[in-house]
Amino acid sequence: MTVALEMGPALLFCPADRPERFAKAADRADAVILDLEDAVAPDAKTEARRNVLASALDPARVIVRVNAPDSPEFADDLAMLDQSSYRTVMVAKTEGAAALDAFDDRFELIALCETARGVSAAAEIVDHPRIVAMMWGAEDLVASLSGTSSRYPDGTYRDVARYARSRILVEAAAHGKAAIDAVHIDIDDMAGLAEEARDAVASGFAATACIHPSQVGVIREAYAPDPQALTRARAMLAVAVGERGVFRFEGQMIDEPLLRHARATVARAQ
Repeated sequence: MTVALEMGPALLFCPADRPERFAKAADRADAVILDLEDAVAPDAKTEARRNVLASALDPARVIVRVNAPDSPEFADDLAMLDQSSYRTVMVAKTEGAAALDAFDDRFELIALCETARGVSAAAEIVDHPRIVAMMWGAEDLVASLSGTSSRYPDGTYRDVARYARSRILVEAAAHGKAAIDAVHIDIDDMAGLAEEARDAVASGFAATACIHPSQVGVIREAYAPDPQALTRARAMLAVAVGERGVFRFEGQMIDEPLLRHARATVARAQ
């Protein structure tokens, strides 16, 4: 089951130490991820927290990525969030459910499973009551395996990355949570991004994260249903109202799984 992410499909990371970019990022994407973790140098994290606290973006379209629960920065991130109006939090390098208890019921959490431990514990993590979505990450995952690259020379993911991607998607869907696809780090590879985003939609992801404003339009286009596919889905659902069980539509035998595909297409359009 695909679970929609109300913010929209294109989620843009923005370093929290660059407050001059906050409003522009929020304006260009469906939601902005204010990043306190990897995008911010250690000596800039205190100032980055001040920037987040001083910002005045729409909380409904803001996600704050905090540092890993086992990091020395995590407690300060929590203290800042307690004073802010932002309530959707992405927890970097989530490796277990217990650490998520640090957040009270004011917060909705996105678990970023981007290490071997995090992917292995995905079923436990997604079952936490404050989790609303799951995301995976390729580069930290491969680093946790002592590997050197998440992709083959042709740009496609290695099998271990594909496994992690599939595992997070399946666990999220099994628990009725949304799944977010990882960033495409080659900013100039628009064709590769478009192909991955189209695959994300077809596979059941609710959104794709990105690292540059130029990637937003590509992601939105991929998630928007093809007009012909949308027309066909609506027509199929209209015919289904008067049918019982399996029926024929435009030369194809239609049953419940195909009707669910059609409903997902219509839901994306809405």
